[in-house]
Amino acid sequence: MARYTGPTTRIARKFGEPIFGPDKSYEKKNYPPGQHGLAKKRKKTSEYGIQLKEKQKVKYTYGLLEKQFRNLYDKASRMKGRKGENLILLLESRLDNLVYRMGIAPSRAAARQLVTHCHITVNGELNSIPSTNVKPGDVVGVRERSKSLEVIQNNISRGTARHSWIEWDGNSLTGKYLNMPIRSEVPETINEQLIVELYSK
Repeated sequence: MARYTGPTTRIARKFGEPIFGPDKSYEKKNYPPGQHGLAKKRKKTSEYGIQLKEKQKVKYTYGLLEKQFRNLYDKASRMKGRKGENLILLLESRLDNLVYRMGIAPSRAAARQLVTHCHITVNGELNSIPSTNVKPGDVVGVRERSKSLEVIQNNISRGTARHSWIEWDGNSLTGKYLNMPIRSEVPETINEQLIVELYSK
C-alpha cells in the first residue's frame, strides 16, 4: 500500500474529526463519507474495530505507512515508561512533524515535501529524510537559499501557535528542539492505549 494522496476531508470524515488541521469542507460535511452518510445503518463496532480505527487515525495524522508505524511502536516498546506515551513522543520527534510544529509548513504533508526537497537543515546540515529522529538540543531550520521562498514566508507570517518544547528564532528561521513534550502537551486527540491493546493481542 502506497502513501494516501487522495482527498483529506474524506479521511477526516471517516474518523469524525479534522485530523489534518482546520478544514472548511469538513465543517460543512462533518458526517461519515459515502452515498448515504448519516442515514446509513452502521453495525456496532467491535472492540478490535475501535482499536484498529485508532491506529489508522494516528497513521493518517502523522503520515506513516504500516511498516514505519510498526517499527516505531517496536522502538517505543523497548524504551522505559509507557509504550503508548513513548510512541506519541517518538512521532512528535520526527523531522517532518517538527517542521510542521514550528510553523514552517501548514501541514505535515507539506512539511514532508519541504524536507524531501532539501529546504530543511538539522544542526546546519541539509537533511532530506522526513522520518529523521530529532533529538533534544538539535536545531532545525530553513536552509539559507530557501529562506526567501514565498511558500515558506507565507507560512511563517501566519504566526502559528508555538509550543513549549520548541524555541523558535524568527530572525534566523530556526527552531531548537528543547525536550520531548509531556504527553498532556501534545494537542492531538489520541487514545494511545487502544493501540497498545491492539498490538498486544
